Amino acid sequence: MSHAATLTPEVLTSLIAMVRQHTGIAMTPRKSILLERRLQPRLQALSLHSYQAYLNKVASDREEVAHFIDLVTTNDTLFFRTPQIWEYFGERYLPVWARQHPGACLKVWSAAAASGEELYSIAMVCEQFKALQPAFRYQIFASDISQQILNAARAGQYSGRSVERIRLSHPELLRKYFTASPYGVQVNDQLRQNVSFALHNLLEPLRPAQQFDVVFLRNVLIYFDAEHQETVLRQARHSLKDDGRLILGESETIARLGTGYQFEFPMIYKTGEA
Repeated sequence: MSHAATLTPEVLTSLIAMVRQHTGIAMTPRKSILLERRLQPRLQALSLHSYQAYLNKVASDREEVAHFIDLVTTNDTLFFRTPQIWEYFGERYLPVWARQHPGACLKVWSAAAASGEELYSIAMVCEQFKALQPAFRYQIFASDISQQILNAARAGQYSGRSVERIRLSHPELLRKYFTASPYGVQVNDQLRQNVSFALHNLLEPLRPAQQFDVVFLRNVLIYFDAEHQETVLRQARHSLKDDGRLILGESETIARLGTGYQFEFPMIYKTGEA
């Protein structure tokens, strides 16, 4: 394109509707600059001269939908974000769970895994606990709506801000569970061996259905309107065992939603008997 396409109010409305259709994310017109910045390179790559032409492309080409989802979803995450969550999981939850479930395998779902920092944080906490209790077993299921970002999580390669954050907060874990690579650092196989990955839209049921002890659903609900928040929470509830735990982000609350969860600690909710 010789000049930048402009995003008219009418096309912006259609674009926001398409984002909601494919991801459930509720965007407002204030996101127009963000959408332009993310979509402009794709328009150039496809030699399209308008956002309407790109909307037509997404509507008519199923393969383009995956690119569209990759571009409009936010995937900002860090290792051990919100320390009190990890203190709860490692120091409060795991010892009690292991005592109450001898011989069982803990099942955890990282339900919006993004680039993988959260799921590998879960794995590090579990490995540290396993070092104290060698009989402990765990499995982590990691999902995201974006195939591109899920591939990044599967690769487990990190650099920049993610690495600096864990170097400052948990230098001993960085030394223990990562190796240097040309890219930055690479997650060790020890962290990857109990992790599986799948593409998943949180508005839909898991297929095949699974039951988890803990679901991390952090910093996701803020992107949905109330209707879709309830849908996401209901789908997560179907995938949680009785006396399971739902862990949310620091800016999220579900107190106003009728979802069948009971408050335990800030950001942490439990399921009652079904």
